Amino acid sequence: MKPAVSQVSVTINGRPYLISCDDGQEANLTRLGAYVDKRVSQLAAAIGKKVDEDRLLAMTTLLIADELSDAMTELDHLKKEKAADGQRKQAESAAARAVDGLAAKLEDIAARLERA
Repeated sequence: MKPAVSQVSVTINGRPYLISCDDGQEANLTRLGAYVDKRVSQLAAAIGKKVDEDRLLAMTTLLIADELSDAMTELDHLKKEKAADGQRKQAESAAARAVDGLAAKLEDIAARLERA
């Protein structure tokens, strides 16, 4: 069964766009549209001169893609860091078990020496 489809109007650079989405995704799509509109406005202000809308939207898309790329790189770095931390914890746990084992052997040797 296909999910129900809704339509949301988002405004980007003063222009309304009617966008289809799955039911329940309206708020997310509205939030994303507002974010894109904000980035378009910021870029237009930074450029300071009139740029045709197609070029402005293409530049904004590239800017957002760059932000996404940076976020994905950071996420990848954090995942690797977490994996390394997990490996470090496993190594520490193995070392602790080895020390416990050695301590038990030493206690056993000491007990046998006391009995001898």
